[in-house]
Amino acid sequence: GNVGEEGPGNLRGMRAIFGGPMRDSIDMFISVDGTGFGVTNGGVGSNRYRVHYKGPGGHSYGAFGMPNPMHAMGRAIAKIADLEATTTPKVTFNVGIVSGGTSVNSIPFEAIMEVDLRSETAAALAEIDARLQKALRDAVTEEKARWPKSNAALTLVVDTMGLRPAGTTPDTTFIVRTSLAGARTMNVYAPLTISSTDANIPMNLRIPAVTLDGGGVGRGAHSLDESYDDRTDGYKGPQWVLLVVMGLLGAK
Repeated sequence: GNVGEEGPGNLRGMRAIFGGPMRDSIDMFISVDGTGFGVTNGGVGSNRYRVHYKGPGGHSYGAFGMPNPMHAMGRAIAKIADLEATTTPKVTFNVGIVSGGTSVNSIPFEAIMEVDLRSETAAALAEIDARLQKALRDAVTEEKARWPKSNAALTLVVDTMGLRPAGTTPDTTFIVRTSLAGARTMNVYAPLTISSTDANIPMNLRIPAVTLDGGGVGRGAHSLDESYDDRTDGYKGPQWVLLVVMGLLGAK
């Protein structure tokens, strides 16, 4: 059921499960993701876009004086970097991939970047998204204004890569209380956390859902130095998950 959880997958595995005939037979949902012993009962929503700036391109010397798609994208990135981001609710933005161009002495015909926006509330995510879209459009306007004598086209195309809905499973629900009770039984501390996982989909549908960490210690997530250490108690992660599942089944 973990198909397409990361990156451009857009939680397609969960969308298939909860968008199909199985949905009405699912009472609760547990995902296992991450290290340590946290209980994720809040789903961070995200909007992801692949942004294209396009123009005719040309020789860097002979065609100089036309709007440059790469320069337009640079203007947009600078605007994104200066966006205000609240901490409560937490809002984040990231330009994760940039590409384009064919040679050092060519005005690119296309520049591409991939942008990730996140927040724990739908309202805050919508607000930062609106400011992103304005920044993308303003970059086109400013790059065209830089070369007023040029008739060369400069266009913006924004493709949606993924929209992950935010959601919450309240602390008082049976699945959260059972998860915490299981951790106490295992003699481990399990904080309540907020993250972006497969559980986002059922949370958004108001189906009781949590994501349980799998034990051990992880460092440098999504970096070149990412590592995992099972330590001496890593085995407690799978045992904890099993205990929680048994507790939920016993209640039925």
